[in-house]
Amino acid sequence: MLTRLKTFLIGSPLPTQELGEAKLNKLHALAAFSPDALSSIAYANQEIFLGLVVAGSAGLALTKPIGIAITTLLVVVALSYYQTIHAYPSGGGSYVVARRNLGRIPGLTAAAALMIGYLLTAAVSLTASVEAIASAFPVLWPYRIPVALAFLVLITLANLRGQRETGALMSIPVYLFLGTYLSMLLYGGIKLLVTGPVPTDAIAVPAVLPAAQPLTLAIVLRAFASGCTALTGIEAISNGVPAFKSPESKNAGKTLLAMAVLMAVLFVGSVWLTQSFAVVAGPDETILSALAHRLLGRGLLYGVIQVATMLILAVAANTSFAGFPRLAQILAHEGYLPRQLMALGDRLVYANGIGALAIATAVLIILFGGDTHALVPLFAVGVFLAFTLSQSGMVVHWLRERGRGWGLKAILNGLGALATGVTVLIVGVSKFVEGAWITIILIPLLVLLFGEIHKYYRQLSEALSSEPATPGPIPTARPRIVIPISGINRATGGALSFAQAITHDVTALYIEIEPGTGAPLRKQWEEQWPGIPLVVRPSPYRTILRPLLEFLDEIDAERNDGQLAAVILAEFVPGKWWQNLLHNHTAGLIRSALLYRRRYMGYQRAIIDIPIHLN
Repeated sequence: MLTRLKTFLIGSPLPTQELGEAKLNKLHALAAFSPDALSSIAYANQEIFLGLVVAGSAGLALTKPIGIAITTLLVVVALSYYQTIHAYPSGGGSYVVARRNLGRIPGLTAAAALMIGYLLTAAVSLTASVEAIASAFPVLWPYRIPVALAFLVLITLANLRGQRETGALMSIPVYLFLGTYLSMLLYGGIKLLVTGPVPTDAIAVPAVLPAAQPLTLAIVLRAFASGCTALTGIEAISNGVPAFKSPESKNAGKTLLAMAVLMAVLFVGSVWLTQSFAVVAGPDETILSALAHRLLGRGLLYGVIQVATMLILAVAANTSFAGFPRLAQILAHEGYLPRQLMALGDRLVYANGIGALAIATAVLIILFGGDTHALVPLFAVGVFLAFTLSQSGMVVHWLRERGRGWGLKAILNGLGALATGVTVLIVGVSKFVEGAWITIILIPLLVLLFGEIHKYYRQLSEALSSEPATPGPIPTARPRIVIPISGINRATGGALSFAQAITHDVTALYIEIEPGTGAPLRKQWEEQWPGIPLVVRPSPYRTILRPLLEFLDEIDAERNDGQLAAVILAEFVPGKWWQNLLHNHTAGLIRSALLYRRRYMGYQRAIIDIPIHLN
């Protein structure tokens, strides 16, 4: 039943040879990798507005200059990542560039920053999508968390179906958003030419918003730092170059440039119109909703804009689902994350990475109450730190590799490193008390975790390589076997039959949880299997594991003969999955206890499972 449900939700398994056919063309790749970058205008504009509105109309008058500064930074970063795509076509983005050019610690720092950025991007996108639709339908505001989690489930299932299907599915909301928003901005631009801009002093801040404060440099820097979230997602294409159809680098580069142009047009256009028409938003409305309301009224077109915004923000989380599993696979391949993250799932995607991201995103949404404004300060630090390390690594790359035009390329990447580095400092300082401190602490903790995982895998490799490559000596004596029993039944008979087929040294062990149950069992045992000894051990604390382990140690100490020791576990296997809930799984507990128990007196006990199928 579970297999049928899985097939229904994510489709039938795909053969490995179809991996190349599952790659994306430029249109589908733009839809798969760009939703975060394109939709970031929704919460970036909102954060700029919230940052400046505290200074009243004087603060809101700086919306355009801040927008232009952020757009300039966008151009520099986009050109820098364009070079990264062609220099490192294997993907990996910031991590690979920093690792190869700056060293292990900077590389892992970039990886930690990227992973946190991907996680927060998914959470922010989903919560912002709910806020967008709740601006049009205020009745949804109390249900932000369940609606965001529902969107998360849909995005997760879409990604588990495979990247080709995901790209096709994401195309609908992405191109709907582009079509509706570009049309609205064009209409707003024409209206602006006809009517002219609204004077700055006409901006009226609603009384329900925070009281006006004097305009200070700190307010401006905080607004700039918040608005820089418009750049999130721009690195996703450089991380996922292998997902493109051949020629990968060429197609990825063109897609990145197209995405950057669309980002710039959407961001500058919306910021420009917001200030030109003196648009402000109330507490239960986003600034883009207020802009659409001002231009289109509250009719059908306004509803279409809000639905398109909700959809693009919901699927913006797909950028994280496209990038996070690939980065996790690279880190796992190099031994810095669990190796399970390397495995391709049934649909030729890194399903374990997708699942891990989905669970972590759900936890984050719940912890922060589905509030986008509370989440935004956390991820700008990580994103721009990854930008800075990547661009710094590219400078070293050009200095080392040289080649045609290397000087100009190094200067461009150097400007990118400088601009994003300054932004990291601005964001870290201005947003520190609002939540950036969490990211600043988490990044080094993640780096330490990567190091511990790598250390374990290195020790594992050394331990395995130290064992002889040829088979060890064949035991000269048959093994001695202990069979824990819960009573006399079909399972007991099956275990005894198997044990007697391989050895004559068999002992049954019954742990007496309830006093007095051992005597009648022993009598019945001696009648049925008189030649096989049965040991009854009381358990005053009603536990099975401790008396069992003590008995095994006693036998090893008593015999001290170097003979192979084994424990046979007879385990019931119900006919239906739900019937497992009706069993106590004692065999599984014993297996785990024996598996992780250190050797006693040099003995390594074998564990033999005998399934007893029911029905």
